[in-house]
Amino acid sequence: MKQNTRIDGLDIHVWEGKADIVERVVRAMSGQDVDVLRADGTSISAPRESERPAVAIISVSVIDGGAFVLRDWEARHSMPVVWVGAAPRERDPSMFPADYAHILPLDFTGAELRAMVAKLAQQLRAHGEDAHESHALIAHAECMQALLREVDTFADCDTSVLLHGETGVGKERIAQLLHEKHTRFGAGPFVPVNCGAIPDGLFESLFFGHAKGSFTGAVLAHKGYFEQANGGTLFLDEIGDLPLYQQVKLLRVLEDQAVTRIGSATPVRLEFRLIAASNKCLPQLVKDGAFRADLYYRLAVIELSIPSLEERGAPDKIALFKTFVSEVIGREKLDVLPELPYWLADAVADIYFPGNVRELRNLAERVGVTVRQLGAWDESRVKRLLVLARNAQTAPVDGVSDMLVDRSKWDMGERNRVLAALDANGWRRQDTAQYLGISRKVLWEKMRKFQMFDEEPETRAM
Repeated sequence: MKQNTRIDGLDIHVWEGKADIVERVVRAMSGQDVDVLRADGTSISAPRESERPAVAIISVSVIDGGAFVLRDWEARHSMPVVWVGAAPRERDPSMFPADYAHILPLDFTGAELRAMVAKLAQQLRAHGEDAHESHALIAHAECMQALLREVDTFADCDTSVLLHGETGVGKERIAQLLHEKHTRFGAGPFVPVNCGAIPDGLFESLFFGHAKGSFTGAVLAHKGYFEQANGGTLFLDEIGDLPLYQQVKLLRVLEDQAVTRIGSATPVRLEFRLIAASNKCLPQLVKDGAFRADLYYRLAVIELSIPSLEERGAPDKIALFKTFVSEVIGREKLDVLPELPYWLADAVADIYFPGNVRELRNLAERVGVTVRQLGAWDESRVKRLLVLARNAQTAPVDGVSDMLVDRSKWDMGERNRVLAALDANGWRRQDTAQYLGISRKVLWEKMRKFQMFDEEPETRAM
């Protein structure tokens, strides 16, 4: 029975060293849904923003100068390596270390290359599915349950979605959930892009792609983010950080539903869903002239607000902490350890995490590493980590005397968003809470946190 070597949705990074293999890989992968990218030194040729699985094909000649360490590559780029060298068909253990399990001879055939890459792609996808199952979304709090109901309601719409939320609340996870639940686009790629990390001068190349020979060093054609997301979802995180001149180009693509690579005159028709996210108040940025109103209206067809960790409360904090700690400790060691101590769970519930889930995860990893190495819940050591976590944070406000906090610790994007919503609704709290998609009590807590008060007494807010 002939083996199926069809390969879909894969990036192949080729570091050829002294061997001439890039063009051979391109020819061998012709007709497959594969992007072949030339690697240079210890870095890959394009940012690893895409969720597509990736494989590296590397000539053994790069080892000569001691420039390559396999484990460093895998840790940095999260992709397996296929070695190419002048070796017999049977693997020679005297020539290749035990870690170098995937080997092709220098005179490899296209069929050999496709078979090996197809096998690795299958393993990568299986690993990704297992990882996805282990990262089920934790949502015990009512505010998170309400958000998930909103996700279910709008997941199958083709329209754009704008996500609001403080730093570290998990905007990308919600975007992935919206993508996965879409009947049509959910089967396509999910391409996350951090708009705040786009290098100056590379916007067009990264988003639009380029044709072969369009500039010095463009030895191969390259798909930009728009094309990579074709048939799937493009997630633009920190959209408020895009400069105005880039916003114009983004809007043009969204309106035309087409993109033209640099160095090409042929537009490529696109069909993808756009999900954007920001921790800044975009309406306020529009008022300040820092964000285009027409782009905002194009993005904010559906708006969802993601609760902070404080709004989610202690049950979600503890459940998330347990999950993250378990991932670090490992299932084998976790089976021989007692349950999470009550004193640790109580302490985590009481800590205020301005960085939300991201900051909680950092603490959980530090605790997990300590417990894994010691093989026990060492109370004195773990409590030192908790003290360090508390000292690095600003406690949540609890009354008028506690309102004198360091304003530099505030998430000003979140404050501006709440303030703009209050202004838009005449400071009517019930209307503002509905506008933001939160409860009246949560709105009052935000107003206390950010020192925003009017004549309406607290008793009416509860």
